[in-house]
Amino acid sequence: MSDPRMIRIAEIEVDPGQLEAYSGFLTEEIAASIEIEPGVLMLHAVAHRDQPHHIRILEVYASRADYEAHIQTPHFLKYKLGTADMVTALRLVEVDPIILAAKPE
Repeated sequence: MSDPRMIRIAEIEVDPGQLEAYSGFLTEEIAASIEIEPGVLMLHAVAHRDQPHHIRILEVYASRADYEAHIQTPHFLKYKLGTADMVTALRLVEVDPIILAAKPE
């Protein structure tokens, strides 16, 4: 049986001069997505240590339908429109899970 979850890595490059503003949008969007949307299972954002304007986000959705619903939400659209001039490169990489593990909070 195949895994119904949709998992991918977003590889984002941000204009270094706008990194602080971008981080504000991203933090707000992730917090709202996790709080409001049951189909958004995980959003983990990290930055390259030596190039903090290179952001990677591990995204895990319960299904492709949950992802499609996510990108129509007001909080995602606010993030997408608000950061459009800040993002200099975006690559979305679809991946298959080998193992996803975390300690309970």
